[in-house]
Amino acid sequence: MSNGARPPIVGAARLELLDGVALLRPDDAVFEAMLSGFAKQQRGGRRLDRKTIKGRDGQLRRFARFTNEYPWNWTASHMDEWMVSLISEKGIAHSTLRSYQLTVRLFCNFLTSPAYEWAAECEKRFGTHPVQICHEWNTVQHLTDYEGQGERRPFTREELQKFFDYCDDRIDVAARSRRKGALAAYRDATLFKVLYGWGLRRNEGCKLDLVDFHRNAAAPELGRYGMLQVRWGKATKGSPPRRRNVASVMPWTVEAVEDYVVNIRPRFGVPDHPALWVTERGGRLQPREVNDRFTTYRDAIGLAPELTPHSLRHSHVTHQIEDGGDPKFVQDQVGHRYASTTAIYTAVSGDFMNTMMRKALDRAFERDSDMGDTG
Repeated sequence: MSNGARPPIVGAARLELLDGVALLRPDDAVFEAMLSGFAKQQRGGRRLDRKTIKGRDGQLRRFARFTNEYPWNWTASHMDEWMVSLISEKGIAHSTLRSYQLTVRLFCNFLTSPAYEWAAECEKRFGTHPVQICHEWNTVQHLTDYEGQGERRPFTREELQKFFDYCDDRIDVAARSRRKGALAAYRDATLFKVLYGWGLRRNEGCKLDLVDFHRNAAAPELGRYGMLQVRWGKATKGSPPRRRNVASVMPWTVEAVEDYVVNIRPRFGVPDHPALWVTERGGRLQPREVNDRFTTYRDAIGLAPELTPHSLRHSHVTHQIEDGGDPKFVQDQVGHRYASTTAIYTAVSGDFMNTMMRKALDRAFERDSDMGDTG
């Protein structure tokens, strides 16, 4: 680079297309080169995983097929028409639509950035260039914390009691029949109570280790189970899992997990395994196994099919707020940290958090006699 020109960066047109080489099908070749450059930019600069990159590649190809145009001919109207098609013909959820829109927006940002030189390359070859086609008026805005399927819901209190009672009954049945599954039944019953008691996602619960529980100076009566560190919280694309500390606010669930750790888990015979939930073969319990057990129990007692393991988390939020918990405290507990609510969470002081946790504990102790039968 004797002329002082800056070398091209990863994903740039100059690195994907050789100067002076005639292309047999230039439209297709340039489009493929753009996709290749975009993938390298995400992998090298943003360090996204291969699954995310592959998924975005597929979304961009589907959009190109829908428009029957190449990126340098895409317009905002194409995006608008695609959204209408996805909603009216395929019933795509809002969260999925936002994912598609994000992919197209990032791809257009990549193509229109002077650093990658794609706009100049298209002007030279096709006499036109890519533009940003995703705007506020033709994309779905993120207006709510939860965009899941509308039919999913929390348990009612009666349904939750029925479910936990059945979990405990399965332990008794297995123990009386001296079947091998008694330990697994006890483990799974405790896991479901932990998902509810600490408002965890299924994956967060499965990845818990024994060392993730620790003391909370504001609740010494709970011993080493006063606080739970969630190390595998839901990640945003390109970011590592988010960690959070969750205060224990249901003493009866603390009793359940302590009983499991002290009296049941040692009987699995894997004292050196870090996982809280282990299998009879000595491995870590997997989310699909949690789904299978939950579905079996739910269907056996005739609960609604829209109830899933995630409904236990929803129930935690709903029941805490119904019982007078401050919404800001509850949302921080379960790790809802979207941009629209981040300011609320960051404004909460440590003293306020301790006060709200203390109030939640005091309410829970008053209710213990009603819920204690669940273990």
